[in-house]
Amino acid sequence: MEQIIQLILQAGKSAVDLAFYTLLPVLVIMMALMKLLEARGIVASISKFIAPVLNRFGIPGIGVFAALQLMFVGFAAPIASLRLMEMNGTSKRGIAATLAMVLAMSQANVVFPMAAIGLSIGGVLLISVVGGLFAATTTYYLFTKSLGADSGGGDIEVMRDRETSTINLLIAGGQEAVEIVLKSLPIILIAIFIINLMQYFGAIGIVEFLAAPLFNLLGLSSAAVLPIVTKFMAGGTAMMGVSMQLIRDGVLSIDEINRLAGFIINPLDIVGVALLISAGTKTASVVRPALAGAFCGVALRAVLHMLIY
Repeated sequence: MEQIIQLILQAGKSAVDLAFYTLLPVLVIMMALMKLLEARGIVASISKFIAPVLNRFGIPGIGVFAALQLMFVGFAAPIASLRLMEMNGTSKRGIAATLAMVLAMSQANVVFPMAAIGLSIGGVLLISVVGGLFAATTTYYLFTKSLGADSGGGDIEVMRDRETSTINLLIAGGQEAVEIVLKSLPIILIAIFIINLMQYFGAIGIVEFLAAPLFNLLGLSSAAVLPIVTKFMAGGTAMMGVSMQLIRDGVLSIDEINRLAGFIINPLDIVGVALLISAGTKTASVVRPALAGAFCGVALRAVLHMLIY
């Protein structure tokens, strides 16, 4: 029992260190800036400008905004765009393509904190866009053809908030970031504790032993099993916590994380899917074709990262 208590305390220390000393500073600044740019209409204007190009990939106007929210705010941010698409009459094909794109791309709440320890942020974001577009295209033109013709919708109206002061907008964005970090703390702690428990009882060691031949073929150490298992069990934020701890301990290298980034830095896991489909009934109804497209996008990202890094 004493050993279990020690594992809990170790998990708590790691989770608090990650949440308050790595995740919080980055998210406060990023979300404060995004809140300001969104309120002044800059993000929506950019989205409206590039929407005609992305419409060819099956992504409606608001879908562009969802991608920007994911890449520069966090994996939960696109829920607002998906809800708006549900209300303004966007077709199921458009919603499915947007959902697939979001599930296949990288999320800011993992990318920017990990950039501080050496993650190749430029490469991750560029390959993320490629994977997201591929996911949306396959979903729209292949996996949702049975849904019929697109009925349109999803246009962006550029709304500007000129009354709220800049400092108040920055503070509001920072407060939202604090709320996200506080809500993520329990899942980070629980995930790290479960992983510690699995290591203590030897479960992770067995998986690492079985996966070693495949990982050696890919130029990865068997230690990479741990972030992968954590990602699909508890989500990207928990994966980030485990990965950073392994890097600090010298067990995993940042080069290996860069090679794995296309596969493990995305919301395509139990936590991410459950959260995003809570946007509404239309979104939930197209989850199967969206997942099929998202798997295609993540697979492309994984291959590109392995080839480049």
